[in-house]
Formats: sequence, structure tokens, C-alpha cells
Amino acid sequence: MENVLRPLIVVGGSVLITLLVGWGVDRLLQRADRRHHETPLWGLLRRCRLPLQFVLCTALLRGSYDQAQIAPERSAGIGRILSLVLIGASAWLVIRIAAAIVESSYARYATAHRDPARVRRVRTQVTLIQRVVTAIVGVVAVAAMLLTFPAFRAAGASLLASAGILGIVAGVAAQSTLGNLFAGLQIAFGDMVRIGDTVVVDGEWGTVEEITLTFLAVRTWDERRITMPVSYFTSKPFENWSRGGAQMTGTVFFHLDHGAPVIEMREKLHDILRDCGAWDGRDWGLAVTDTTPSTIQVRAVVTAKDADDIWTVRVTVREQLIRWLTENHPYALPRINTATALFAPDGETVSLSKDGRAPRTGRG
Repeated sequence: MENVLRPLIVVGGSVLITLLVGWGVDRLLQRADRRHHETPLWGLLRRCRLPLQFVLCTALLRGSYDQAQIAPERSAGIGRILSLVLIGASAWLVIRIAAAIVESSYARYATAHRDPARVRRVRTQVTLIQRVVTAIVGVVAVAAMLLTFPAFRAAGASLLASAGILGIVAGVAAQSTLGNLFAGLQIAFGDMVRIGDTVVVDGEWGTVEEITLTFLAVRTWDERRITMPVSYFTSKPFENWSRGGAQMTGTVFFHLDHGAPVIEMREKLHDILRDCGAWDGRDWGLAVTDTTPSTIQVRAVVTAKDADDIWTVRVTVREQLIRWLTENHPYALPRINTATALFAPDGETVSLSKDGRAPRTGRG
């Protein structure tokens, strides 16, 4: 009877204590979350309840396993398994706690600051910090798991002795990977590009959607994703339309006849912008910027709060101004002047001269 009760008491007691402690910690975090509305930290820490219970239950079982006397002949193997689970659960708990702290700090910063550029910069840094912490904790956890095996502990001295040579070989083999890793850290803390920035790379413009320690993803206007190594942004020039602020100025060009009503076009442009919700009202203008023997070039200047809105304003202005010219001033649109060639009965060609009056003849 004792052989049956002892394992039940040990295992059942460990599970019961784990559930009680988890419930109590969750209640305390709920109470703290209600009292402190200004920070989401306590609510985020509630996500740590499951890994905390895993850690607590595994630690209790690992400490009391010998007293349970379950399969004594396999106690070493079961003890090692419990140790591995404890290390993994501890790493899980540390990652969850670190993520809760970092996300809470970002949420408070985003609430306190209204500058979108600064918020995107902190968001990029927070994302990469979480990835770095996860990678470091994961490496330490794997190393700790390996050290639980006697064979790896015995080989530790020889591994340390050859660490220099292995480090050189690994550095040469992983030169590109390490370059991207350091480039990712440089992007995160050098404020070169941030999540949410509008950039132009390889002739394509889009929004930075994701930044990791090794690659960066750009979502284009037509929902495609361009994935490239982060070292691209530290070694090649690129356009960042959100640098220093998201506000943008856009241009719309028209090639028109010399008789185009520029003054009326300027008034119509202002009317179009007043009815366009994407225009931010900062600036606008219309001027003749160039001329050729057959046309003039008219440039409209508009502004908007970001790249998406500037695109909307430009296409709206282009469409409505062309339609207005077509309906009210069709003569202002560019024309190609042509003259009809006439054929005389004897086979000679007759064409009009430049003044349109004196005919010129020539053998066809």
C-alpha cells in the first residue's frame, strides 16, 4: 500500500501545489492590472502563467522524485529527463517575462509620444531586442541541456582548448550570416530604417513590414513582398520617404498646348484639392516649368501626410484636371498638326507650303 500511496502523494502534491500557486499568482496579477491602468505590464505578465506552472511542477517533481521511488532502476534517466524539461521550461519563462517587459515599455512609449517616426523607431528596436533575447536564452538553454550529459562535460576541456580554431573556421564559413547579424543590430540602433517606413529599393516602393536580425521584408503597393538581407541597407543607397517625417510632397506633370488656360487650371486645382480628403492642406501650386516648340509642361505640386495619401492626391488631380480640360478646354490638349498630300493627274504630288497657301509640286 505504501508503494502506491507514496508516488500518488508526491505526484499529486506537486500538481496540486502547482495549480494553487498558478491560480494565486494569476489572481494577484489581475488585481495589480486593475489598480494600475497606466501600464499593461501586469496584464502581459499573465501570459507567463503556463510556463511558470511548468517550471514549478517540474522543479517539485525533480526534487521529490527520489522519495517517490518510481522505477528506481531508471531513476538516473528519468531524473535527467526532468532536468531537461526544467531547463526548457525555465528558458520559456524567461523569454515570456522579457517579452512582457519589452512590450509594456513600448506600449507606454507609444501612448506618451505622438510622433509616428519615433514610435516606429522604438517598435523596430523592441522587435529586434526580443529576437536577440530569445536567441541568447535559447543558446544558453541548449548549452545547459548538453552539460547534463556526462559525455559532454568530459569533452568540455578539449572543446575549450580548440575554441579558438573553431571560432576562426566558423567565422569564415558564416561571414555572410554574421554580416547580416551585425547589420540588423546597426539598423535597429542606428535608426536607418524602421518598421512602417516607406522605402524605394531596386526601383520598387513599399512599406517595411518586418525586420529581423538577418532579413528585411518590404510590402509593395500591389501586396507583393520583397525580402532582402539587412546588409543591403548598410551597403547600398536607398530612398527612405519616411526619414525625418512621413509628410510628403508630390508632383503631377501635364504636357499641353501653348494656349492652355493656366490661370483657370490653377483655380481648378485648388477646387479639386479642397474636395480631396487625402490632401493635408499644407501646400499646393501650379506653374509652367518648361516649353517646347509644340507643347508646354505644367507642373502641379501637392502635399499629403504620407506616401499612400500622396499617391491618392496625385492620381485624383491628374484624372480630374484632364477630364476638366477635355470637357471645357479641349484646345488645350496637345495636338499633332498634319497636312494632306494631294496627287495631280500627271503623277506629281501637290502639298501645301508652310503658310498653307502656295502649293508646291514634285515628281511622285
